[in-house]
Amino acid sequence: MMPPWHPHFELWAIVFILGFGYWYANTRIRVHVAPNGTAPTSRQWRQWYGGLTLMAVFGGYPLHDIAEASLFTVHMAEHIVLTLVVPPLLLMGTPRWLADATLGHRWVRGWLRPLARPLPAFIIFNVTFILIHWPYLVELMVTNPVAHFSIHAWLFAAATLMWLPVLSPTPVIPKLERPKQMFYLFMQSLLPTVPASFLTFSSVALYPVYGDAALEFGLTAVADQTIAGIIMKLGGGLIIWITIAVIWFRWAAEERELDKVESSLRVG
Repeated sequence: MMPPWHPHFELWAIVFILGFGYWYANTRIRVHVAPNGTAPTSRQWRQWYGGLTLMAVFGGYPLHDIAEASLFTVHMAEHIVLTLVVPPLLLMGTPRWLADATLGHRWVRGWLRPLARPLPAFIIFNVTFILIHWPYLVELMVTNPVAHFSIHAWLFAAATLMWLPVLSPTPVIPKLERPKQMFYLFMQSLLPTVPASFLTFSSVALYPVYGDAALEFGLTAVADQTIAGIIMKLGGGLIIWITIAVIWFRWAAEERELDKVESSLRVG
């Protein structure tokens, strides 16, 4: 039932580079590059390393191997975590000085800023997310390790791009205003409904490459993809709608504070 263990060197390398690099940049480099830059808060440390932990758990053994060999349900859960959970955590965990020095670097911002505008970011991510559920690409990911790594890397990059209009840690890549953030995320919750519907309501197995592997876990191939569709729609939608709710409450709090300031000025 469980696939044989094997190392995921490329994942370990990425997690190590990002984990060690974050620590080294904030404890050694910051004082030279941005002496006045604020160090990460304790929450930001937790967000960054929490994101890397989830990347390692869902991208490594055994979940990743089950996702590629047996259960499309786990495959879908991996995609949801790598697109809707890990990128927001990493962006929120990035201190301003580090974002200015990386995302805001002149060699980066010239091409990143146009792509990180809401419409291009929205299109790039949603087209990517829909296409990777095309049976041909699913089979390619499952059977070709190089293609698999490349497609997942592109998906993660597209997801990070999608979140920048909401969670950009640097003003060089401007964020939307609060109401526009909510509308942007609302629209973001709609398009995945299309592939989710095909998965949920299809009466035939859409991914022959998985065969009857789900039977090892007590599921038919159709039941496996049905659950995957539910995870895509309800799981992904829940994450986005929780984010919208948080933005709404923060916007309401900011408006109340602004009203208090304006009232005090009028009284004065």
